[in-house]
Amino acid sequence: MQEQVLFSLPLEQLEPIFKSWVREVISEKPQIPEEKEDEILSIEEAAKLLHLSKPTLYSKVSRNELPCMKKGKRLYFSKQELTEYLKKGKRKTKKEIDEEVQAFFNKKGGLKDGML
Repeated sequence: MQEQVLFSLPLEQLEPIFKSWVREVISEKPQIPEEKEDEILSIEEAAKLLHLSKPTLYSKVSRNELPCMKKGKRLYFSKQELTEYLKKGKRKTKKEIDEEVQAFFNKKGGLKDGML
């Protein structure tokens, strides 16, 4: 059988007790982190984030160096994708890639006098 408790206290004295119980229950409830929705940036906001000029940004987009979305004539950028782009670090230059290819073929003996 359940035990019943009756209060014969005035409301002014019960209110702080109930508030305390509610705070305790809320603080014991595990907090579920909310997923952050990815922020969509305009060309101006992306340029500011990357510390680049707008023409430089357009140039990088045209060379497929930057991830972007296009709606009509406007470009939009995912802040998360731009942050990942920055974290990837330096990309190899064409010259560096060509040198690696040359070294690979020279090592394998596949090139004679620098030609295939």
